[in-house]
Amino acid sequence: MFPGAGSKRPVTLVVAAAAFAALGLTGCSVDARKATPESKTFPFDGTSLHLTTHEVATDLVATDRKDIKVTRWFDAAAGTARLVWRLKGDTLDIDAGCSGIAVCDARFKVEVPRGIAVTKDGRTTRLTAK
Repeated sequence: MFPGAGSKRPVTLVVAAAAFAALGLTGCSVDARKATPESKTFPFDGTSLHLTTHEVATDLVATDRKDIKVTRWFDAAAGTARLVWRLKGDTLDIDAGCSGIAVCDARFKVEVPRGIAVTKDGRTTRLTAK
């Protein structure tokens, strides 16, 4: 065994224990339904929309709007937030999550003009009426 080689394991265990303790102090209870909503609208004049959700809970609603409105609820207790909502051509990319030692929750609601054909994560999707 090399000098000092045995000392790395106790340091690693101490760092891991400190990280889990910090996570416990922040509380693991997060709920996007209780978060303050944020909204963004995107001008849109296409006939079809491709929605990529990255597996974040997303409600799709057909409305009498001319644009696309995205509402996001996001709550985090730990970690680095990763928040995305962008429309490029006919593809709407939305994502909300955390990285690192993370505790977070997210939801989206996407309101689209009636008559728009929507695929969600590659699958044809039925929209609910508002």
